[in-house]
Amino acid sequence: MDMNQLFMLSMSRTRGLCHPDCEKASSEQEDYDASQHAAMVAVNLISSARVIFKLDSGYTEYSAQYLVDNAGKEDDQGEMDQQSSQLTIENLLQYMEANVWNKREDVQGEREQHLTVKDCLECAFKKGLPRREHWAHVGCTFKAPPFACHIPRVPMKGEVVETKSLDEALKLLKQQPVGARLHLFSPEIDRVGEGLYDGPSSNGSSYVGLRDAIIVAVDKSEGKFVATVKICYKKKTSFVKVCMRRMFVQLNGDEESQVKEPTGLLVDFCIPRLSVN
Repeated sequence: MDMNQLFMLSMSRTRGLCHPDCEKASSEQEDYDASQHAAMVAVNLISSARVIFKLDSGYTEYSAQYLVDNAGKEDDQGEMDQQSSQLTIENLLQYMEANVWNKREDVQGEREQHLTVKDCLECAFKKGLPRREHWAHVGCTFKAPPFACHIPRVPMKGEVVETKSLDEALKLLKQQPVGARLHLFSPEIDRVGEGLYDGPSSNGSSYVGLRDAIIVAVDKSEGKFVATVKICYKKKTSFVKVCMRRMFVQLNGDEESQVKEPTGLLVDFCIPRLSVN
């Protein structure tokens, strides 16, 4: 068994485990950041679409953290030919010394702008995706080693389709789940449970922000169009029923509210349109 095979075997055996410092930092983080949310939505959209179009025989989990680490970055030409990218004992020890034994500050803080779902999908189409168990967990604070370029990636071919129109989004939903952004208000989103999320309900509502999510179905209930939305909030994934036709506007909001005119709760729709040939 060569070094590459041993490395992959080690990744599989330690799936979900990380350095205690990383686990501590993760437990202290109340929620994932915007880039991590975008990456998780992107891989969920891809996994679902690949099953629907029979590119995968079953639902396959791909690495969201790979997209966090690589989306929005310039390609490294000839990365596998660089001496530091070769998986050798010497390079492994150098990586451990620089990034584990003498750990640098959190590399996630180096990113100046948050990733979008579109950024993540385009990265997947350009570079492919490793399976989830072959990469670090979401939120890992350790920099991926140069020799990680040898980890197998599943090729992804397709394009990102975007629309601002709710009606167009409903047409896309007939083919596959649709990515969207959901306006969150507290305490409504915290208390919704199995009820209907209808946005702000009183003067005591506070705007949390936009959160990437996935529309998985739309039904009509009591005369209202209701979307079933998969969302991760405060690190908990749940399915929330959202009123699709509810309009609101943020009055006297701060500069970060992003709500300047009447809008629906669900906005900014997109899908990965996969090439099946």
